Amino acid sequence: QVQLTESGGGLVQAGDSLRLSCAASGRTFSNYAMGWFRQAPGKEREFVAGISRSGVNTYYANSVKGRFTISRDNAKNTVYLQMNSLKPEDTAVYYCAANLVTLGYSDYYNAQRYDYWGQGTQVTVSS
Repeated sequence: QVQLTESGGGLVQAGDSLRLSCAASGRTFSNYAMGWFRQAPGKEREFVAGISRSGVNTYYANSVKGRFTISRDNAKNTVYLQMNSLKPEDTAVYYCAANLVTLGYSDYYNAQRYDYWGQGTQVTVSS
């Protein structure tokens, strides 16, 4: 069992930055690949970014590539999402998720491959 707790969301203006954190407790954090997803009102949950167990490999949705950076600190059991140049369309509830088994890069993009989820943190970007 892994418990995930997101923090760092808030209300910002377009062009601003935010850093989301996801603290994990329970089983060995470094055993899990991690991902960030988001869900806007009336829309399906979508992949944002993913990171391998070691942190060497990262993956991004095209919509955030070049603006968002995912990272992790296994010593602190925490994964981060640095979000720069925020846009109103980034407004959503952001969730972190843990994936125990990643057979290929495509597993990072598939929400159904993740075993544990946090409760989410709201990010609102005003224009």
